[in-house]
Amino acid sequence: MKLWSIDGNSQKLDGGAMFGNAPRAMWAKWLAPDEHNRIPLACRALLASPLAGKTVLFETGIGAFFEPKLRERYGVQEDRHVLLDSLRAAGFGHEDIDVVVLSHLHFDHAGGLLAPWAEGRAPELLFPNATFLVGAEQWQRARRPHPRDRASYIPELPQLLEDSGRLEIVEGDRSRTLGDAVRFEYSDGHTPGLMLAEIVGPERVDGQAHGGVVFCADLVPGKPWVHVPITMGYDRNAELLIDEKRAFLEDKLARNVHLFFTHDPEVALVQLVRDERGRFGTTHETAGLQARVLG
Repeated sequence: MKLWSIDGNSQKLDGGAMFGNAPRAMWAKWLAPDEHNRIPLACRALLASPLAGKTVLFETGIGAFFEPKLRERYGVQEDRHVLLDSLRAAGFGHEDIDVVVLSHLHFDHAGGLLAPWAEGRAPELLFPNATFLVGAEQWQRARRPHPRDRASYIPELPQLLEDSGRLEIVEGDRSRTLGDAVRFEYSDGHTPGLMLAEIVGPERVDGQAHGGVVFCADLVPGKPWVHVPITMGYDRNAELLIDEKRAFLEDKLARNVHLFFTHDPEVALVQLVRDERGRFGTTHETAGLQARVLG
């Protein structure tokens, strides 16, 4: 199996919103803001092939489905569907993807499922041969959003996924489609039922899998958020997220599971470390993956 980091459309969002209650004097050292107080963010996907005999894409980024006014509002930097270009550069088309794993259905993680915006055209689902994996609790949230995060969902997307006939609602730590190759765990601090997918590593120690890669989604959006107290203003429950993140990082450190970041503009993959004060950090930082062999 080989891994690719697949760049999608990039964003610029308000730094204060992305770093919650952390002061600007702190977060500006991590990601420099522009004149509008916005920081650069990636929307990066992870491609694995063959994984359980399939070509699997973890998330699709924000894509290019927004009409121009909304694209500007949400800081999307490109008007083309960058993810499709990046897939082609890696030697794949969206038609080649067998499985798309979605941590949740916020538009910056699932918008890339849709064809680029065009005047007068209804939203259209791409990836015609893929099975779409969504966690059960997040599926219910997307169908009936809370007023706090309703704007984060694409209203038409749940019906498009359902009508495809290729939707698998995942419950528990395994899916029918990927079996034992991918292990799922869940977090509720950012959004109900955020599904974190771990590509199971090749080593076994005391019966546990070691050496895999986990797609961190919005539990740990990038390197600065590895620091446990740092959360986003977009998180529904910051205190819960901190507790979930601490347990998540403890587990990944113990099992040498590498972290894959979707929103970090500079770093795609890291290995966890811990200093003498017990604070988590990163090492072996990798900007991108090009047909990298797991292990």
